[in-house]
Amino acid sequence: MHHLPLLITCSKTATTALVALLLLAIAFVLYKYGRFYIKSLASDIHVSFLQMIGMTLRGIDINTIVECRVMAKKSGIDIASSSLESHCLAGGNIKNVVRSLVAASHAKIELDFARACAIDLSGRDIFDAIRTSINPKVVDYPDAAGGSPALCTVTKDGIQLKVKIRITLRTKIDRLIGGASEETVIGRVGEAVIATIDSAENYKKVLENPDAISRAVMEKKLDGDAAFQLVSVNIVDMAIGDNIGAKLQAEQAEADKLLAVAEAEKRQDMADARLQEMKAVSEENRAKVLAADVEVTKAIAQAFREGNLGIMDYYHIKNIQADTEMRTSNAKTGIPSQAIK
Repeated sequence: MHHLPLLITCSKTATTALVALLLLAIAFVLYKYGRFYIKSLASDIHVSFLQMIGMTLRGIDINTIVECRVMAKKSGIDIASSSLESHCLAGGNIKNVVRSLVAASHAKIELDFARACAIDLSGRDIFDAIRTSINPKVVDYPDAAGGSPALCTVTKDGIQLKVKIRITLRTKIDRLIGGASEETVIGRVGEAVIATIDSAENYKKVLENPDAISRAVMEKKLDGDAAFQLVSVNIVDMAIGDNIGAKLQAEQAEADKLLAVAEAEKRQDMADARLQEMKAVSEENRAKVLAADVEVTKAIAQAFREGNLGIMDYYHIKNIQADTEMRTSNAKTGIPSQAIK
């Protein structure tokens, strides 16, 4: 029985310590989360202490969640804390998403939270898309800063035209996921402008009516599958460049000239080779004739020795040879045969 007072004293001490610890925990919770709780109550949104403790354990910024809920609530949009947490844990930008929903609500643009989150997670700037949907974006193409001051194209008469265009785009929210990007639409417009000018008969028609180029491009409906609506295409500057057709003709003429010279040189080389070949054949034939003459002389000498040829016969042969040589010489100089007689 003498231990009973001691047990009662220990029990009271433990109870006091437990109560003190509980009060300390309550004070810590109130200190850390009280301002967020009061802010949520003042804004007519309910974020419990347990929810805030859970956010802390999950590594989520409580202030961002509360601010986003307050922003949305003031615009008549009620978003659950769990939905904001899920998007935040997925790596999304919840502030951008909520700002986009508020802007879309004020501009009477149909956009729900799920679609806004999907667009944000796809890597697109959803808030910028909403702004572009409300206030269309104007793009000058090509961009001089990118190293290309103008689009260069050539009409059918060979005249180069340098063109600058201004494109107005409006975001199509329902096509932001899966639709062609802004760069794609701008590239299509540039290609269409070049194709339209290339098909013009002469540069004067293009200069006289540049609006026809804009109308032709707009009629192609280049934004059908895109995330951006093509509001307008305007020719803001057009300048005459080089006469490409004349340059090409001059280059072709020069190429033809060089080809003709090469062919002529080739034929000249072949003719020189043939001439040298004929000279060699002529020398060879002359050598054969000389050899034949030597054989004839030998035969005549042999005939004299054997008595088969008399002196008169020899002179008769020489006269025939002299007559033949004279006729050949006269033929070369153009003297008629009658003059010889």
